[in-house]
Amino acid sequence: MKNVVLLGSTGSIGTSTTKVAEDLPDQIRLVGLAAGNNAELLLRQIRKFQPEAVSLADPERAAELRNIVGTTPRVYAGTEGLVRLATLPSADIVLIAIVGTAGLQPALAAIRAGKDIAIASKEILVMAGEIVMAEARKYGVRVLAVDSEHSAIFQCLDGRPPGSVRRLWLTASGGPFRQLPKEEFASITLEQALKHPSWVMGTKITIDSATLFNKGLEMIEARWLFDIEIDRVKVVVHPQSVIHSMVEFIDGSILAQLSTPDMCLPIQYALTYPERVASERVQTDLARIGQLTFEELDDDRFPAVNLAREAGRTGGTLPAVLNAANEVAVAAFCQGQIPFTGITETVARVMAAHKTLVHPTLEDIMNADAWAREAARVK
Repeated sequence: MKNVVLLGSTGSIGTSTTKVAEDLPDQIRLVGLAAGNNAELLLRQIRKFQPEAVSLADPERAAELRNIVGTTPRVYAGTEGLVRLATLPSADIVLIAIVGTAGLQPALAAIRAGKDIAIASKEILVMAGEIVMAEARKYGVRVLAVDSEHSAIFQCLDGRPPGSVRRLWLTASGGPFRQLPKEEFASITLEQALKHPSWVMGTKITIDSATLFNKGLEMIEARWLFDIEIDRVKVVVHPQSVIHSMVEFIDGSILAQLSTPDMCLPIQYALTYPERVASERVQTDLARIGQLTFEELDDDRFPAVNLAREAGRTGGTLPAVLNAANEVAVAAFCQGQIPFTGITETVARVMAAHKTLVHPTLEDIMNADAWAREAARVK
């Protein structure tokens, strides 16, 4: 039995995690649940899973929830609530599925409390990968991947050292605009950008999948998770999204992990690792799929990947600047303030204006994050 704290329980990854917990009641117990402001869904989750403690972002809504549930579970709020849950004494592992930078502080708190962490929030390792992985080594805890791409690489590596690897290959569906001419990108609407061909996800990550910023963030994340320089992390377009990623070894052999797209699989693997537990949820019929195809990434139409490669190669505070500027630009696009092409243009402009600090402290990273958000804001 694994006691799991789930931060971000009402989002797309969070609700998939609750499905896994329902599938495996003898293996997974949800002892802590944190939501944004969806108190109604959190209340239903409380009644179903009977956690020890929960948290909401808004203190007023947390107080309302406390009036409903009484003293069980304990109800917390805000950043303090996330940290309380992340350090819950009974927890074995903390799954962090909070969009944006809010997961960084609870991730570090969990590590320092001796908890393994499973990361679904790319921002944690993009912003502070050097610090997070150093802390994990110091406290002897595991940092497990929840993204399907990083889970695939983790499974293919199977403990092999970085020196045995020639390249890591992240697969990308290509998003909804894989075949759209570049001259039409400026007129892309929010509705079009939210129609992902393979996955059902939240707004931010779906837009990132349309620009391919998600793949750029995953490259930086892979660099830290697997201790490999970013120039050996590559991207190939694979429209079927059946091969989730691959490892190319120094002898030329390539190992790939395949399955029908379903986030429940990498979530379950992270939570039950090192065991594999039987589940009937994911079924893959290769004959029905028929074919698996690959295409070279078009850097001209999708400049986000090269921006991320530049940030990952430079390191220091630049990845945090890339991430923060992208978050602000995505929000501006969703609000109709900039065109679709304005997302990458904004990030490139902010990165060019930033003076990078090498080997930053956490305070340096948060200062760079705040600076980038202001610099990216539509004036």
